[in-house]
Amino acid sequence: MTTKLFSELGISPELLKAIDKLGFEQASPIQAEAIPVLLQGHDVVGQSQTGSGKTVAFGVPAVEKVDPHQRAVQVLILCPTRELAVQVSEEIHKLALFKRGIHVLPIYGGQSYERQFFGLKQGAQIVIGTPGRVMDHMRRGTLRLDAVRMVILDEADVMLDMGFREDIELILQAVPAERQTVFFAATMPRPILELIQKYARQPQSVRIEQKTLTVPTVEQVYYEVDRRFKIELLTRLIDIHDLKLGIIFCNTKRMVDDLVDHLNAQGYSADRLHGDMSQGMRDRVMNKFRKSGLEFLVATDVAARGIDVNDVQVVFNYDLPYDVEDYVHRIGRTGRAGRSGRAISFVAGREMFQIQHIERYTRVKIQRGRPPTLDQVEEARASTFLDKLRATLQSGEFKRQDHVIERLLEEGFTSTDIGSALIHQLQSADSAASAKAPREEERGRPERPPFREARDDRYEQRPDRQPRRREDQPHRQNFSADRPPEPRRPAPAPRVAVQTTAPPPPLAAKPTAPLTAPPAAKPRRELVARPPRSQERREIVEPEQVQSPKHSRRTPDEQTRLYMNIGAEMGVAPGDVVGAILGETGLPAKVVGTVDIRERHLFVDVASEHANSIVAKLNRTRIKNQKLKVKPA
Repeated sequence: MTTKLFSELGISPELLKAIDKLGFEQASPIQAEAIPVLLQGHDVVGQSQTGSGKTVAFGVPAVEKVDPHQRAVQVLILCPTRELAVQVSEEIHKLALFKRGIHVLPIYGGQSYERQFFGLKQGAQIVIGTPGRVMDHMRRGTLRLDAVRMVILDEADVMLDMGFREDIELILQAVPAERQTVFFAATMPRPILELIQKYARQPQSVRIEQKTLTVPTVEQVYYEVDRRFKIELLTRLIDIHDLKLGIIFCNTKRMVDDLVDHLNAQGYSADRLHGDMSQGMRDRVMNKFRKSGLEFLVATDVAARGIDVNDVQVVFNYDLPYDVEDYVHRIGRTGRAGRSGRAISFVAGREMFQIQHIERYTRVKIQRGRPPTLDQVEEARASTFLDKLRATLQSGEFKRQDHVIERLLEEGFTSTDIGSALIHQLQSADSAASAKAPREEERGRPERPPFREARDDRYEQRPDRQPRRREDQPHRQNFSADRPPEPRRPAPAPRVAVQTTAPPPPLAAKPTAPLTAPPAAKPRRELVARPPRSQERREIVEPEQVQSPKHSRRTPDEQTRLYMNIGAEMGVAPGDVVGAILGETGLPAKVVGTVDIRERHLFVDVASEHANSIVAKLNRTRIKNQKLKVKPA
């Protein structure tokens, strides 16, 4: 197929100027074939893979055919999702930049009705909308279709998969019979062909024949991994390839939420996109992702339709799609407009048969990858740092510090030691700036066989850590202002704060009640030896202070205190709480502080940066067969 310039397609000077401003000169195959046919007024059925430029292929003829002097809807473009409607609207706006008097209006669910009413009342000529909201405006009488000249169904196969066939037929029946009907899709299943046969008039087929259904510039690979270790494999692949912008697809909204919490807890910048989010939230997430304010967008298939973000490096199929056509749409989010990209799929167990089905459908051999080890990840990080350092040395854009180096050499340090120390300091500064402390700590852990179940003994208390001494903890005294403090007698053994790392030594006055045992019931006043009358008031108040969650101890500034609805009555020990937190979140032991077990509830201090993630995870689990309710105290 010969390539063509846009200037050879019979486009008006205004459109050519807009296309030139967008930076395009040579038309893609689908654009070169479809634009002349559409400008001649024929119905068109266009088929091409995702990311081939279909929006410009139908957008240019749509703008050309609009009469700017007629204030009525003349072009109707239907899209399956809100995100795709917004994307198409932005492209049409850019194409119509130099065509005065043309108004483009997106209408979709979740957006303010008043804004849409105003735009329709002002006489928008091109309307881009989702079938549901278009039908809503038709029923209200705010959208009139009697002047429509062209109807375009973008991603028609997806709209039918989402159950919009009835709405689409009602809309096509409401527009004038003398219209131009255009179907664009990546695949042409039977339902699409039935619609074309029913509503198109002698359509011209524009099909870009390719050996494969996927973009050839996308490198496709899959990894066989147990479901329990997908997150670990995901983070290793991100680090070893130094990925900065990617989309991660999951099959369920709950999996999206869980994965976002895990990634954020490990220091990656990630956010979610699924159908339970309001339109305002989805718009904010997409704007942030387009501006590279996010590293990774975790999304479901329906919510991610129409995402068109430049320079997406990778698409992860965290869950394999149920339909092979969804695989084509997913990996089409990367490698767009001739750029290179990478598609990585995770396969567990019997899903190997699904990979073989995808290979037969796309006629592409998907390479099997070998999970990287921690040593390989470390080597990749070192190589990345070395490349940056080499580039700085080659550019010469750095301030020389010869006098500092000479002083260190005179003090007896070798040049290699000086360089190693400087690199160590620089790497430490980069690690702190990137706020990825959990991953930095993992670098110091010993190597373990990849993707095997972790041993339970990693949650045992470490004997090398010293417990906090009682005299180091803040203490509130309850003395009267007009009398000196009296000697303190040994206090009874109420509920005490237990460290997660190692139990403190038992009090000398109570050798029979070690602190690691489940706390006893609330100490009753008659069981305590009656002190002298001068001390009676003080001894009554102090147990209450220990038991009160507000005054028993002070939570460190960098930690957050969490409440749990389980306590000593259920036989809960500190190790149960620590094991649940670390097991559900995968975080290192240092994020858990003091565990304060009471009779029917407990308090635990955790690192503030991980508090929300811990609350979200533990509210879905059990300890001692008791369903947890966790919230900040």
